[in-house]
Amino acid sequence: MTGLRGAVGAPGPGGEGAGAAPPTSADERGARALWSVLSEPGDEAAGALIAAVGAGAALAWVRSVGSHGPDWSLLGGLAHGLSVGARSRLTRRAVLWSSRWESVEGGDEGRLEVPRGLHVVVPGDPGWPRGLDDLGDARPHCLWVRGALAADRAAPEDGSGPAAVALVGSRACTQYGRQVGADLAHGLAARGVLVVSGGAFGIDAAAHRGALAAGGPTAVVLAGGIDQPYPGAHRELFDDVVAAGGALVGEAAPGAVPLRSRFLQRNRLIAAMSGATVVVEAAWRSGALSTAHHAAQLLRPVGAVPGPVTSAASAGCHRLLREGCAVCVTDASEVLELVGPLIGAARDQPAAARPLDAVDPPSRTVHETLSLRRPAEPEDIAVRCGLGIAAVRASLGRLELAGLAVRSAEGWRARRA
Repeated sequence: MTGLRGAVGAPGPGGEGAGAAPPTSADERGARALWSVLSEPGDEAAGALIAAVGAGAALAWVRSVGSHGPDWSLLGGLAHGLSVGARSRLTRRAVLWSSRWESVEGGDEGRLEVPRGLHVVVPGDPGWPRGLDDLGDARPHCLWVRGALAADRAAPEDGSGPAAVALVGSRACTQYGRQVGADLAHGLAARGVLVVSGGAFGIDAAAHRGALAAGGPTAVVLAGGIDQPYPGAHRELFDDVVAAGGALVGEAAPGAVPLRSRFLQRNRLIAAMSGATVVVEAAWRSGALSTAHHAAQLLRPVGAVPGPVTSAASAGCHRLLREGCAVCVTDASEVLELVGPLIGAARDQPAAARPLDAVDPPSRTVHETLSLRRPAEPEDIAVRCGLGIAAVRASLGRLELAGLAVRSAEGWRARRA
């Protein structure tokens, strides 16, 4: 929240920037989990407040809101730096956050039970995707996870480059888009790249299935609570993702309904968790374009797969290409070029060496002049290829040693390379 940020000269006592409890402490973890209930995804006011004083202190301040107004002393030095207008705006937000306390199991005690099979990942944990930190105050307070969220794949510490790619696209995709999405995911997962998508019908599902077919990891980023993943028809697919070593991920607390606004906020997570975003197939107003624009704003590379110019299903991809927001990609190798070197990803093997690759250019020219059936004398060969007789004789000798030319009484013939 820009206003709150501008009013803060330095974090108050207990703030994350000044001796706060470690993010992985039990109190801080519980407070962050509770904030995922009180505030909506992408709430920058809540993010700025937590960054300034810590999740626990921010939570205690919200709980103090009542008929007499909030207890500003709980915010320490932060309160002194806020203008009257900033205090008023923050108080209105606090009233909204406070109104959600009744939805928390445990009532006034504010206890939030973690459903069986789920766990909470917070900033500072080994499994926290550090790319999310690029979202600033819009960073999620925590992630609810089912399965194994690969640690920090989007920003490896050794600087070797991103190892997660988002593949997104329309729900109402064509068979062409579905096939391309699955092929791209298969090619990336086979190279050890984490395939990230939203678990929806269409391109998302094709991407997850393509990654699973390659035996590679994939992550499903959901808009609602992951205890009741949406769409329900993909429950079996989601179970397969977890069983294969992937994960279901969401910032909304269990029980949260996947509202339209939460889908739009979910797209920023997909972009931030990934080293690059590829739009496989998207109509002119597809939600997948939102993910692409989030990626561009985060300075992540964006790719788009072209389709038939007559296909409305590819109009969004063509729009990204025309506006210069994305580059054209058609296969997994081009996506790898988009994101750069990858951790544990086998680079594309160079094409197998051919016999002619080992000889010099003049010898290759002479070889092109030789016939497979009719022998020719060096003088005739020199005329055909435009080289001197000495150069032709030397080249013929090298070709013979390489097994690419054979000499007989009638002259020289080529052997197949």
